[in-house]
Parts: sequence; structure tokens; C-alpha cells
Amino acid sequence: MTLPAVILPGYLAGAPAYRSLEATLKQQGIPTVTVPIRWHDWIPTIGRSVTPIIQQIDATVQQVRQTTGSDRVNLIGHSAGGWLARIYLGEKPYRITPNGIEQVWHARPSIHTLITLGTPHSSLERWTRQNLEFVNQTYPGAFYAAEVNYVCVAGQAIWGDRRPGQWFAYNSYKITCGNGHCWGDGITPVASAHLAGANNLIIEGATHAPKPGQRWYGSPGLLDQWVTYLQ
Repeated sequence: MTLPAVILPGYLAGAPAYRSLEATLKQQGIPTVTVPIRWHDWIPTIGRSVTPIIQQIDATVQQVRQTTGSDRVNLIGHSAGGWLARIYLGEKPYRITPNGIEQVWHARPSIHTLITLGTPHSSLERWTRQNLEFVNQTYPGAFYAAEVNYVCVAGQAIWGDRRPGQWFAYNSYKITCGNGHCWGDGITPVASAHLAGANNLIIEGATHAPKPGQRWYGSPGLLDQWVTYLQ
């Protein structure tokens, strides 16, 4: 039986942006639900704890397990959704501020495969630094690879440079990995989208987010390169 999939939206993105991807996966026989995050749900987490978002992830996973009768699901984390999923898998208390509330989800036994799409698994950006330091120090690389299948997908679409059409990518890559002159999906450089010990893929022509007129990870011909890990 094909396991159900749960899509985790990216930073400052809401569930509606992933309806097309959700529909495409359903057409391929993969029961799929997107975590019902609204874009403004991210605002209270900027530079702070991402617990409110992970709580929504957990609620969606538990609902999918109950409605489908499946004891395990697959996660598809786009952008920041990918590193949030790594926290969600874990069994160590999550708290990034001294007076914050510790919380543990320990979702690893419920997850078969984690696919990350354009996720900055490492970054120098100050708003995400605390959270990513927690993730990478507590769960380095494909930490649970013995039990969870990690698939990290990077897009190779735009070379970062200080010239028209490449300037935005250059700046984004530089604040992520420290080097603007590299390949990436226009937001996340290839090097930051991969994890040691994971199945690391590079998709030519995949840009970062689902936008009209652009090919991204969920577009026809590109999705085919990673969807087999869900089937």
C-alpha cells in the first residue's frame, strides 16, 4: 500500500500554494494532505521558537494516520518545512530560549520517508540561526537514517552573480552559505540543500517556489525525479 504524504509549507508560505502539488500526487495514487498553515502563522516564529508550526504539523500527521488507518506517513518538507521536520522527528527537548517551554514530538516511529525540497539545512541567516544550530547540533546529517529514509532535493537553476537576473540569487546564496557565486534554485544553494548520509539529488532547472510561469520542484518532469521515493 502507498503510504499517505503530508506536505510541510515553506517559510512565510501558506497551504494554498501547494494545492497543485497536492492534486498531482493524489492523481499518482498518493493520498496527500498539506498542513493548513496560513502565511501569517509564521510571523510570530521569526527569530523565535517554531513550536506553533510544528504543533500544526503534528496535528495534521495524527489526523492523516487516523483517517487513513496507516501507522506511518511520508513527509514532504519544502524549504524551511524540511528542517522543521527534522526537529519533529527528534526525541530531544526542543527549546531555543532560556525561558521557553521544552517540547518533544518524537515522531520518528511514525515517519517512513522525509523528502526535503530546496531546504536550507544550514544557513548563516540570523533569523533562522538559532533553530538551525539546534537542528544540526542535535540531529546532524541524516540522523535517523537507520529508520527514516532521507531524500534531500536541490535545484540547480540559477547561478548567483552580481548582474541582472542573478543578483537576488547571489545575495540569497551568500547569506545562506557565505558564497554567492554558486548554483542553486534562486534561494537555496545546492550545498545547503543536502545532508550527509541522505539520498541527495540535484534537479536541473528547478527553481525554489511554486510561482506562475516558473518550473519548480513540483512541476511536470521535475517532480518525476523524486516522487518515486514515495511510491
